Amino acid sequence: MLNSSQAYKTLQVEGNAKFEEVKYAYRKLALQYHPDKNRDSKSEKRFKTITEAYHFLKNQNKHTARQKPE
Repeated sequence: MLNSSQAYKTLQVEGNAKFEEVKYAYRKLALQYHPDKNRDSKSEKRFKTITEAYHFLKNQNKHTARQKPE
């Protein structure tokens, strides 16, 4: 299980990055490590880690957005 700092590090973005930056980094890395595009034996595991980090931060962003007062 990842924590926030590990997720940001996995996606190679700063800890204070906006969610749009996180999304851009995820898409870039996902294309690079996708098993259909990269036949390296480690790429599938790396792709899964990248995806897990993105979904962790995505869920965290949704949770934070709900708590903001209007």
